[in-house]
Amino acid sequence: MKKLNIRNLDKFLNQIIRNKIQSSLMIWGAPGIGKSSVVESVAHSNDLELIDLRISQLAPTDLRGIPVPKDDKAFWFPPEFLPTEGKGILFLDEINMAPPAVQGIAQQLILDRKVGSYEVPEDWFIWSAGNRKSDHAAVFDMPSPLANRFIHLEVSTSLDEFKKYALANKIDDRIISFLNFRPKLLHKIDKNSPSWPSPRSWDIADKLLKADLTVDPAIGSGVGSEFRSFCKVYSELPKIEPILNGKSKPKFPKDISSQYALTCALSVRSKNMDHYKNAFLYLSEKASMEWLNQCAYEASSICAANGDSKALIDVVTQNKELMKVAERLTNLLNA
Repeated sequence: MKKLNIRNLDKFLNQIIRNKIQSSLMIWGAPGIGKSSVVESVAHSNDLELIDLRISQLAPTDLRGIPVPKDDKAFWFPPEFLPTEGKGILFLDEINMAPPAVQGIAQQLILDRKVGSYEVPEDWFIWSAGNRKSDHAAVFDMPSPLANRFIHLEVSTSLDEFKKYALANKIDDRIISFLNFRPKLLHKIDKNSPSWPSPRSWDIADKLLKADLTVDPAIGSGVGSEFRSFCKVYSELPKIEPILNGKSKPKFPKDISSQYALTCALSVRSKNMDHYKNAFLYLSEKASMEWLNQCAYEASSICAANGDSKALIDVVTQNKELMKVAERLTNLLNA
């Protein structure tokens, strides 16, 4: 089984499409890490139609169709949601959560690219996804003949990957700062609660936060309580804008949660290269190299996404004070 992170899953799937490899493919991974989102993104970037079927919610007749009598015979009428033309990805999500009877019909689609009188069009890929038993998911064992016909990929995620997504999608910087401080809470399944933290649920929490609603329904009450305590720390930080405008250099906080919060806020709230420069100068004077590195790393992720990496490097190399620490900074900026 090939092990990949979310970013490399995107690259792998794009290579599959470019090389027109139509072997069926199975993506394994914990719930909430973005498997379905990557498949959707790959379909969009390759101008392919995507049919996303939650197999666990279907009955056998939903896939095979229904028998209709004609001339003393039964003809199977396939469902309207299966593709009949064009190019695309037929994505069978939650396949191992489906009962065996439904998996049996799906197996015909995967093995033979047809079921009954229906046949998958030539230019369609058949991909599947599912959770592992170790993820506390209610899954059924996949039959060996079915499993043996897949390309198997096991996917994981990391804080760095989520941060890049969060920065590119303007996730609230309090969430980014909190996860810098408590990285184990990026993804922590709670089998005793329907709400628990994952990349997907943090994305939902951001929407609740922006609507001035509690985040507990997305991430759970325990993690929600920790997050609110962290937000209280965040509200007591020195004002960010005067630092970014070069008008203030307050003392750097002593509390580690405040240090994480302030460092992240400086990088996320910077709107131009002067802001980055002033943030770097402030941290180079008031904080340790660890925090300057952290700020530079996050700033580099933001600027890379916006095509501003060279301009950020110029901020460092064109300033005498920052040139004193430029070697370590530029290593990060070029990463």
